[in-house]
Amino acid sequence: MHARTAQERWEELSQRPLLALALVFAVAYAVPIVDTSAGHTVTAACTVVEWVVWGAFATDYLVRLALASDRRTFVRTHWLDLCAVVLPLVAELRLLRLVSTLLLLGRRARMATQIQVTTYVAGVVVGLLMFGSLAVLSVERDSPDGNIRTLGDALWWSFTTMTTVGYGDHAPTTGMGRIIAVGLMLSGIALLGVVTANIAAWFIERFEKDDVEERAQTAAILALTEEVRALREEVAELRHGAQEHEPLTATRSPVSPHPPAR
Repeated sequence: MHARTAQERWEELSQRPLLALALVFAVAYAVPIVDTSAGHTVTAACTVVEWVVWGAFATDYLVRLALASDRRTFVRTHWLDLCAVVLPLVAELRLLRLVSTLLLLGRRARMATQIQVTTYVAGVVVGLLMFGSLAVLSVERDSPDGNIRTLGDALWWSFTTMTTVGYGDHAPTTGMGRIIAVGLMLSGIALLGVVTANIAAWFIERFEKDDVEERAQTAAILALTEEVRALREEVAELRHGAQEHEPLTATRSPVSPHPPAR
């Protein structure tokens, strides 16, 4: 059996704690946006939680880098993780912490072999809808020309944007809001491609499986046909041989032991 490396053991141990921290991050990010009456203490506590969660994901990346057998290859193949770690340090912006945490969470979730594609896609859809709505609401609610004022408006806008429907009844007016819209649109197109590809792969797999079963049945029928033909030939040869070796029987009438009476 394949011996697990230290990096693989660390990834397995840290998987569930990081997912739990991601849920904590979601709550901390949502509370100041949904509850506009939250005081300075609550907002500051949520900000600290966000940084702590991001720090946990950043630490996870550094640990995996330290445990990697080839660190250059690890950095080259995990460049998106590196960008997510460095991104929030460039500017003091909550949206950057959100984007980086989502990127790191997505990368770690894909490593879990027990998570199927359907579950992963469903989780990504829910996550994008939730965080996209919260993000656009946070930047559009105070805009003078904005028309996304409530969480319901933001959810409706996120759903129509991800599905690339775009009714136009709600639309971002700020630059950051439009950047969020571009991200949601690209994510929706990518997810649609993933779903379509998986459906097509499922149908192809089913067709190939049916084709293999049909070929196996055809081969079995041909084998049985050849076996029956061989048995018939063998039976015919046995009958022919029995007829050749059968002794000739005389067809004389039987002689009476007593002569006829006169």
